[in-house]
Amino acid sequence: MATKILYSTSSTATGGRDGRARTADGSFEVTLGTPKELGGNGQGNNPEQLFASGYAACFLGAMKFAASQGQHVKVPADATVTATVGIGPRADKGFGLAVALEISLPGVDRAAAEALVAEADTICPYSHAVRGNIEVKLSVA
Repeated sequence: MATKILYSTSSTATGGRDGRARTADGSFEVTLGTPKELGGNGQGNNPEQLFASGYAACFLGAMKFAASQGQHVKVPADATVTATVGIGPRADKGFGLAVALEISLPGVDRAAAEALVAEADTICPYSHAVRGNIEVKLSVA
C-alpha cells in the first residue's frame, strides 16, 4: 500500500559520521562527530542522537494524535518521551540499533497511559518503520 505523502523534506550529509548535515531549506544544520565509544573524539552530534530526538518527538506527537481520536486521555503539557538509542555490532555483519522509549504522562492513570502508549505505537511512523527490524522497548514511568 502506497503512502500518500503530505510533507517531504531532505537533508544532505557530507563526510559521514565526521562531517556535516544540512536540510535543503537551511533551517537545520549540524556538525557530525563519531562518539568516543565508536572510535571518534566525541565532538559533534551523531546519527543516533538525531534518531533518538526525532523518534521521541514523533512518538509524543502520536500520543497527542491518539488522544484526539477518542482515547479519552488528555496528554499533559509536561508529558515527555525519552528515547535511548544504542548501536552495536550484529552477529551477521555490520551494526544494529536498539531503542528504548520511556514515556512520562504526569497525572494520567497508569492503565490509561499504557493504553495510550500502545495506540501511539501503532500510529507513530517511526515505530511503524522499525517494527520487526529494531528492538523497541516501551515503558511508562
